[in-house]
Amino acid sequence: MSRSTPLREVHESLGATLTDFAGWLMPLRYGSESAEHNAVRTAAGLFDLSHMGEIFITGPQAGEALDYALVGHLSVLDPGRARYTMIVNEDGGVLDDLIVYRLAGEEFMVVANASNYAAVAAALAERAAPYDARVEDRSDSYALVAVQGPNSTQILRKLTDADLDGLKYYAGLPGTVAGFEALIARTGYTGEDGFELFVRDEDAVPLWNALAEAGAGLGLIPAGLSARDTLRLEAGMPLYGNELSADLTPFDAGLGRVVRFDKPGDFVGREALSSRGGGDRRLVGLVARDRRVPRHGYPVTQDGVVVGEVTSGAPSQTLGKPIAMAYVSAAALDGGGSLAVDIRGSHEPVDVVDLPFYRRSK
Repeated sequence: MSRSTPLREVHESLGATLTDFAGWLMPLRYGSESAEHNAVRTAAGLFDLSHMGEIFITGPQAGEALDYALVGHLSVLDPGRARYTMIVNEDGGVLDDLIVYRLAGEEFMVVANASNYAAVAAALAERAAPYDARVEDRSDSYALVAVQGPNSTQILRKLTDADLDGLKYYAGLPGTVAGFEALIARTGYTGEDGFELFVRDEDAVPLWNALAEAGAGLGLIPAGLSARDTLRLEAGMPLYGNELSADLTPFDAGLGRVVRFDKPGDFVGREALSSRGGGDRRLVGLVARDRRVPRHGYPVTQDGVVVGEVTSGAPSQTLGKPIAMAYVSAAALDGGGSLAVDIRGSHEPVDVVDLPFYRRSK
């Protein structure tokens, strides 16, 4: 049976289509997926992300424990800053991609994907055992509400006296929003400026309502998982289970920059990742020349031969064309031949482009 976030009744009252996602009953859409997508690009969208996991690591050696457990160098984070990183297995395969916040000198919060946070918490506890650090999964105590889009700062400013202008991207600060205690983080999964607000479960509904009221004249509308997926696809952001898995390394996904070999000491997966070669496949962007949409799992072909597979695909509201991310063999890409996607037996031509498909103006 699917779990519900504290906002389920709100979603039902708004007419949302609810669906199971990673064991959670989540809003897929409230009405028009394209309207929700375009609102985030042009004004603002309001998201319920309470299915995500929040795992706390505290103690004198919390930073050192995370340096060993994850591929990033987290002990050097300043309090109030955040970093995108990954947890891998001994073979270098990605177990999850994460955001780590340093809340204080000896306190970190790891935000994990809904489908993985129990496994991530268990792995962190095991890896942190030799250190003077405590791992605690507090996911059931937190709700997460996000405001994303160019009007997000203007909306949030109505409800808080926190220094939003001084809050950098990938940073967070404690404050009050609509009178509720929150961690205000300038992060997101849409390619737009925005904020993610971590609050107590019991504060989620009144916070949502306050945000909806504050954004009513600024184009804010609720947005579901469908819009979130097309937004992150345009922004070239990976989704665990699509672009990332235990069979793929950060280097396969073009995210080798998150692996910090220069940090002191060992970390899980170091040996496997340091000995890897150039890799026989690459994650690339594809833009369809026609109107048919490449979808997850569709074969990528070259001269009729399968050379890769689509990991994510959808019509792009911003580009006006179908787009996709796909893993394609390095040999096929280096050979310079044209590619196609096999869509139910029809080989539809595509163009290879650099990721991301969309980058906001700053």
